[in-house]
Amino acid sequence: MASSANPTRDDFAALLEETLGDADGFEGRVVKGTVTAIENDLAVIDVGLKSEGRVPLREFAMPGQKADLKVGDEVEVYVDRVENIHGEAMLSRDRARREAAWDTLETEFAKTARVEGVIFGRVKGGFTVDLNGAVAFLPGSQVDIRPVRDVTPLMDIPQPFQILKMDRKRGNIVVSRRAILEETRAEQRSGLILSLAEGQIIDGVVKNITDYGAFVDLGGIDGLLHVTDLSYKRVGHPSEVLNIGDTVKVQIIRINKDTQRISLGMKQLESDPWDGAMEKYPIGAKLSGRVTNITEYGAFVELEAGIEGLVHVSEMSWTKKNVHPGKIVSTSQEVDVIVLEVDSEKRRISLGLKQAISNPWEAFAEAHPVGSTVEGEVKNATEFGLFIGLDNDVDGMVHMSDIAWGVSGEDALNLHRKGETVQAIVLDIDAEKERISLGMKQLERGAPAVGGGAATEGGDAGGARLNKNAIVTVTVLEVRDAGLEVQTGDAGATGFIKRTDLGRDRDEQRPERFQVGQKFDAMVTGFDRSKKPTFSIKAMQISEEKQAVAQYGSSDSGASLGDILGEALKARSGDTKK
Repeated sequence: MASSANPTRDDFAALLEETLGDADGFEGRVVKGTVTAIENDLAVIDVGLKSEGRVPLREFAMPGQKADLKVGDEVEVYVDRVENIHGEAMLSRDRARREAAWDTLETEFAKTARVEGVIFGRVKGGFTVDLNGAVAFLPGSQVDIRPVRDVTPLMDIPQPFQILKMDRKRGNIVVSRRAILEETRAEQRSGLILSLAEGQIIDGVVKNITDYGAFVDLGGIDGLLHVTDLSYKRVGHPSEVLNIGDTVKVQIIRINKDTQRISLGMKQLESDPWDGAMEKYPIGAKLSGRVTNITEYGAFVELEAGIEGLVHVSEMSWTKKNVHPGKIVSTSQEVDVIVLEVDSEKRRISLGLKQAISNPWEAFAEAHPVGSTVEGEVKNATEFGLFIGLDNDVDGMVHMSDIAWGVSGEDALNLHRKGETVQAIVLDIDAEKERISLGMKQLERGAPAVGGGAATEGGDAGGARLNKNAIVTVTVLEVRDAGLEVQTGDAGATGFIKRTDLGRDRDEQRPERFQVGQKFDAMVTGFDRSKKPTFSIKAMQISEEKQAVAQYGSSDSGASLGDILGEALKARSGDTKK
C-alpha cells in the first residue's frame, strides 16, 4: 500500500480527476464558457477546466463585420483539446457555431425552408457562403436568374438561400440564390399578370434585342415584341427600330396565363395602311414603288409604308424567261408596276413589271405583219427547228420543214449555224402565246405567196389564185421515186404529186414515164402547212368520170363506161373546134 509521502501514478491520476473532474469528457464537445478578458485580437474564455483558452475575436463575428463581445459574456465554444503544450485549453468558436448550424440546417433542409447566409469568398466554379457557422458552396449558375458579371455587391451581406443538397459526413452543402429569386419573381409575375389585360396599352423598357424581336420589361415581367409586330412596313432587324433602354408604348396582344408569356405589338397603335386598299390600288392602275426584297420566286415592291406587292418572276419580263429576279431588278430600285390583283383579307397585292411596258410581241406584229420579210441572227438550233433573234429581243422559230425545199428536216437544220444572219418570211404571229412562226424556204424562187389565204400562181399566171379542186396545167421540174415535183405556169407555185396520185391504174403510177419539162393537167387537192399546193392526176380522172356519167347517162342505160367517156371526149373536141 502506498503512503502519502510516496504517491504512485494511480494516486496522482485520482488526485487530478478529483481536482478537474472528468476532463476527457470535455474534448469534442460544445460547452459554455465565460469571457474573462479580451487581449488584443483574442478572447480569453473560462470553460471550467484547469486553464483558460484563447479564441480569435474574428470567430465571434459574421464575415465583413466586427465582433460584438465583452468581458462577462457567456458563449458556446468547441473543446478541441483540454490542454496543449502550453498548458492552455484549445477552444474554437467556429467549430461550435458549425456544429450548432448543422443541427439547424438539417431541420430547415427537411422542411425545404429558406436559410440566411453571407457570400464571403470565391472558389473554382462558384462562391462560399457562411450559413451561421457552416460553410456552403454556391455554384456560379445559382447566383442569379441571369448571368452576373460582378458579384461584389452581393458579398458580405445577409440574404436568403435555398439548400439544394447537404451531406454532414462529408461536410458538403450546396445552396442556391437563384431559386429564391425565381420563386419571388414567379409570385410577382402572377400578381402582375392578373393586373394586365389583352388590348391594354402600357409603357415598357427594351431589355434585350434578338433577331426575331425584342423583350420589353413591363415592370417586373417581360413581354415579347415580335419583329412582325414592330411596324407595318418591312423591318429587317429589330435594331433598325429599337435600342436597349428605350421606353416604348406597346399594346398587349395575347396573354398566356399558363406559361405566363405575353405578346406585345407596336404597329397595332398605328393606322392600318391596308384599310381601303381596294380603292387606293384598283386593278390595272400604274404605280411607282421601291424594290425591298428579292427572292427566287419574285421581287417585293413597296407601294407605301406598310404595303408591299409581289411581282412574280413570270410577270417580270416579256422576253427573259427562267432568269433569277435579281438579274432583272435590284434592291432599292424604283420601278413602275401594274396592279394585277388585290386581296385585302390576305393582305396581298399581285403586281406586274412587264405590263408597265409595251408588249414586244404585239409591237412586232404591228411592225411586221404576216407575209413581211425579216432578218435576224440564228440564236439556237433544236431538234425541230431554228430560233431567230428579232427586234425588241423577241425570237421567231423556223420549223425544219420550212427551212428549204426538197431537203429533209435534219439536213435542213445543218444548212445554218448559230450566229449566222438569215432572212425569213413571217408565217404566223400569236402575241398572246408569244409565238412567231417564220419560213425561209418561202423566199426561194417559185415559192407560193404568204398572207393571202390559199397559195396563188405568180409570173405569167397573172396572179390567179389556186383554188382547191381546180384543174391546172403543171410542168415537171423533177422526177423522184416518190413522185413528181411540178410547177404551175412558167414561174408559178411549186408543188408535189405523190406516186399514188399519178393515175388510177397501177401501170400509170410510175414516175419514170414522165420527163422533166413535160406538161399535163392535174387537180389541186390541197395545201400543206407552208401553203404549198399538192396535185393529183388520179383525182382529176375520177372527177372527170363522175361528170361524164352525170352528163351522158349512167351504167343503167346499157352504155359502157368507154362509150360514155368517148361521147365526153367528142363533145370536148367539138367545143374545141367551135
